[in-house]
Amino acid sequence: MSTDYQTPLAQSKAMTIAGWILTVLPCPLLVMSAAFKLMQSEVVTKGFAEQNWPLNTAVPLGIVELLSTILYLIPQTAVLGAILLTGYLGGATAVHVRLSEPFWMPVAMGVVLWLGIYLRDPRLRALAPLRSRI
Repeated sequence: MSTDYQTPLAQSKAMTIAGWILTVLPCPLLVMSAAFKLMQSEVVTKGFAEQNWPLNTAVPLGIVELLSTILYLIPQTAVLGAILLTGYLGGATAVHVRLSEPFWMPVAMGVVLWLGIYLRDPRLRALAPLRSRI
């Protein structure tokens, strides 16, 4: 029985560094947002009241945001974290659209999250190539 291994895609050091920079870039914003929700800061309390959201949902949302961000930063669970953060940011986008507020920030964060992991993980680039090798 022969095993057919595919050769890994080339991974330059510059691509890895750029990927890690883009990976880490949105994380302080996500952690700060989660911390505000967990502490139920005045900004969160006021925002939730204006949107008619129950304040008791702030802590669970903060926990989901923080845990998803942690999963995203761990290389072995980065794709799972990116998927969870995509869902979280999709919900944030929907809320902003519903309130007729600018919604570019959660969309841009989602793009940066995936671009970071795309640049640093050759397996993801093999799964979703930007162009075919034909």
